[in-house]
Amino acid sequence: MSDRRAVRVIAFRGSQILVMKRNKFGNEYYTLIGGGIDAGEDANQAIVREVKEETGLVLTNTRLVIIEDSGDPFGIQYIYAADCSHDEPKLAEDSEEALISKMGKNTYTPMWLDIESFKNCRFFSDVLKISILQGMKTEFAGEIKNLQSNSKVSYNS
Repeated sequence: MSDRRAVRVIAFRGSQILVMKRNKFGNEYYTLIGGGIDAGEDANQAIVREVKEETGLVLTNTRLVIIEDSGDPFGIQYIYAADCSHDEPKLAEDSEEALISKMGKNTYTPMWLDIESFKNCRFFSDVLKISILQGMKTEFAGEIKNLQSNSKVSYNS
């Protein structure tokens, strides 16, 4: 099992969800905003930092709603539901993602994606996508959901 730990955020603006569109050498997909937890940082600090770097948006009311064991090499993903400013997301110019994107062929584009498009998009983790859609029905109320990359998801509706 990987020792890696990362954070991700589920944030909404009306009928849109905040996502990162990836084009990794021609392989296009979507994922949640977030990234690795740095040494000396806790998950709460990491999610605020990652969202600021990758979108420029400010988070409030963060709460852990899902823990996904993504296996090697991705490790444990701590996924937070949060409120955030509703501005247009933009990579910080000095972020790792912006620097990589400038080289082309491996790009990061933070964006608001409407829920209908999200339902049909190619998402990095199908299990997580299903869990997000199910969690939206209850506004992620209840216990923290534990997922494994191949697990079945069941939110109480």
